[in-house]
Amino acid sequence: MTQDTLSVDVNAFWNATHKAHLDVVETVFSSLKDDLSALLVLGAETIRNGGKIMFCGNGGSAADAQHIAAELSVKLFQDRKPIAGLCLTLDSSAITACGNDYGYEYIFSRQVQALGRAGDLLVGISTSGKSPNVIKAVEAAKDMGIKTAALTGRDGGPLGGMVDVNLCVKHEDTARIQEMHITLGHMFCGLLEKELGLV
Repeated sequence: MTQDTLSVDVNAFWNATHKAHLDVVETVFSSLKDDLSALLVLGAETIRNGGKIMFCGNGGSAADAQHIAAELSVKLFQDRKPIAGLCLTLDSSAITACGNDYGYEYIFSRQVQALGRAGDLLVGISTSGKSPNVIKAVEAAKDMGIKTAALTGRDGGPLGGMVDVNLCVKHEDTARIQEMHITLGHMFCGLLEKELGLV
């Protein structure tokens, strides 16, 4: 098969995606700097006081949670001391046991209750802001004195109104929202490294 035999118009799709991506980038960079700064304050306070930053999400947001936690615990730009980042989407035994015994909506809250401590920070990631298991994780965290933040999309959903800091990408397209979530995640990690004096 060659490009001449494709039924899809690659050029049109390419150009439409390019425009949509640039539009949402402009929206994020013109509106979320203060919210990112507020998240940085929470993150820096958490780490300086000996706490950890936990992340959770579903699907692509689970991958983002894993990605951002790894940037903290390993590195982003250069060698430095590790930052305590923990992803709650990685323990398949805990997730499947909890899903089987208690229900899928409890897979993150159960881990928060087991692993979280007052003074930690939980970051829930949900493009809709409606993920029941992320919402329950935030509820559990708040009950335990754990600070909470979220990366959301669209109008932020119920999750956006529950957390201490919400970075909401106001767009309807899940792919565009997720592109901005990982960009915001990278900026958070890079700023946290600098704020803690590690780079």
